[in-house]
Amino acid sequence: MKDNVNRLVVIETEGEIGLIGLAKPPVNAIGLALRTAMYDGFQTLQHDPAVRAIVLYGEGRFFSAGADIKDFGKADIQPTLPHILKALNDSEKPVIAALHGVAFGGALEVALATHLRVGVGDLRIGLPEVKLGLLPGAGGAQRLPRLTGLAGAIDIICSGRDVSAREALDLGILDRLAQGTPREAGIAAARDVLAGKLAARRTDTRDVAEDLAAVEAAKARLKAKRPALQAPLTALEAVCAATLPIDEGLAKERALFMDLMAGEERAGLVHAFFAERATGDIPEKDAEPRHIDRIAVIGGGTMGVGIATALLIGGYHVDLIEAQSERVAQARAAVEGNLAGALKRGKLAEQAHGATLAALDCTDSLDAVGRADLVIEAIFEDMSAKTALFTKLDMICKRGAILATNTSYLDVNEIAAATKRPQSVIGLHFFSPAHIMRLIEVVVAEETAPDCVASAFALARKLGKVPVRAEVCDGFIGNRILTQYRRAADYLLLDGASFTEIDGALEDFGFAMGPFAVSDLAGLDIAKATRDRKAATRPAEERYSRVADLICDQGWFGRKTGQGYYLYEGGKQKGGNPGALEIVSAERRALNLPERSFTSEEIVSRGLTAMIAEAVRVLEEGIALRPVDIDAVELFGYGFPRHRGGPMHQADLIGPAELIRRIELYANEDPQFWQVPQLLRDLAREGRSFADLNGTPTGHVTKGSTK
Repeated sequence: MKDNVNRLVVIETEGEIGLIGLAKPPVNAIGLALRTAMYDGFQTLQHDPAVRAIVLYGEGRFFSAGADIKDFGKADIQPTLPHILKALNDSEKPVIAALHGVAFGGALEVALATHLRVGVGDLRIGLPEVKLGLLPGAGGAQRLPRLTGLAGAIDIICSGRDVSAREALDLGILDRLAQGTPREAGIAAARDVLAGKLAARRTDTRDVAEDLAAVEAAKARLKAKRPALQAPLTALEAVCAATLPIDEGLAKERALFMDLMAGEERAGLVHAFFAERATGDIPEKDAEPRHIDRIAVIGGGTMGVGIATALLIGGYHVDLIEAQSERVAQARAAVEGNLAGALKRGKLAEQAHGATLAALDCTDSLDAVGRADLVIEAIFEDMSAKTALFTKLDMICKRGAILATNTSYLDVNEIAAATKRPQSVIGLHFFSPAHIMRLIEVVVAEETAPDCVASAFALARKLGKVPVRAEVCDGFIGNRILTQYRRAADYLLLDGASFTEIDGALEDFGFAMGPFAVSDLAGLDIAKATRDRKAATRPAEERYSRVADLICDQGWFGRKTGQGYYLYEGGKQKGGNPGALEIVSAERRALNLPERSFTSEEIVSRGLTAMIAEAVRVLEEGIALRPVDIDAVELFGYGFPRHRGGPMHQADLIGPAELIRRIELYANEDPQFWQVPQLLRDLAREGRSFADLNGTPTGHVTKGSTK
């Protein structure tokens, strides 16, 4: 017998064995439709007297990547996932799960409710719900400890990490490893169960021993993390409930799950999840990308080396060109070091390491670009140097080759005008370290061709990056917003807050580093060069802080010189720099500024509001396509705390009316800096949100309510 239930599952029998094949491409996501089809198929096999055992398996590449996040609002529509899993666990007929590819989240919860689990091939399993501000809410936090013990379950659930098939077998999650197809492996296991060669047991009948040492150690570790997110701590509480009778534990787990579902942390993390995927919806998405096989990177400094590393890991042949002959070997060694690090972190397979190294050629000759399908310029930020280089590239590069600049601020239109192929010139703004940071701003000039844009997005996706489309302006999306955020921090510093207070408040909000610590890391001289470049266009009425310039005048450029705003020893921060503190105090005295005190809330409010106001102007001017693109830039390139969702998501939580009130209040001190964008006033008048401008749901939650 073979049946197809709504084309989502395949139901069939093989002798005494009934089979349920999940068949919802591409990843068998378990939403309402699939779980309904699963349950109907299960009931069919349950009521078939000829069937003595039931096998669950997945068709395609995966068993299942987990629950369908877009169906979260339908989680309580029957049959719910907990309802299905109880039926699996309570079945008098043994139920076997044959897992392959991945079994994440709700998919693993399905497997945990069966009576026996078989891993096939290079399977990876996990319960990653904490990464979305949640916990396993369909029994995962109760059933996993019944197989692994508390310590093992705490490690997996509270971190959200995934586990290899071998580790899962060692932990007791899997009962057998097998080769062949999942269907064949499931049938073989079912036959062994029926023959008494393999024991199948209901997970819910197992007991869990208390492990106070593991619980206390996990609690201390999670509370020490910065930021200390709610989901991992709540997940720990749910796992501890596994020591209760199963029905009590399941009820506790579900209650905790629903509490997290209603929280802002969950909404922010889900928004971030969708933001990563939303950026690919661009006007040029239907254009056919150009063929790219060989790529030339010009510049053997930190950025060029990082870009070359990312391209090599992505499978491209790379020509790395360093004009200074004596630095070519150094550039190659730096790439080799990066690849060794990628190998150690598991980002590069050991069997691919040799071939990846062989795909790198380093030279001091610009002639190498003649073979390239794409050239990425990564030299220093100087317009005359870049335009001179692009004029040369235009003469050497083959027809159809794309010429990309990694500039972080400069006018890509001017760079394109230095060539006779402006349609093939684009900005690819990588973020340092380029082989680790995920964001690429794809800067589209006035004459950039659609297939050139499509090629850039295809390249970024192949590299595992998050590409965001931006139009041309000084600083594009991210650095333009960063400039205003930094100005707000500089004004707070002049007005009485210390840089340690400012950094501390914003780190408590969720940033990995505050703005002054970031400046020290990036190099104060780099930012000064940008300020010097823009000095001639600075409005006369702009309030300008000289503090950073005065620190640079001392030769203090941050970590690389051992001191900046902070002191450093062996690369580690050793507290505030007394010299920098004195510079701040002297500048306040010179400007005759009364010292004020600011609470952490006031510091965060000003920094975040400045960021949002500039982001709204970026949106008004069409530099970014949608609010969610701005959030993606800040999340994946600038360290905006992921659980906060991004500045535009935060803007919706705050609300346009409150943002307008804040800006108008701050404008009493500095009307030049604090100005209300017209779009913000329009949204307040129309009762609309920034999420409305995205066109698609992204986990948005309005103030005082949840979706």
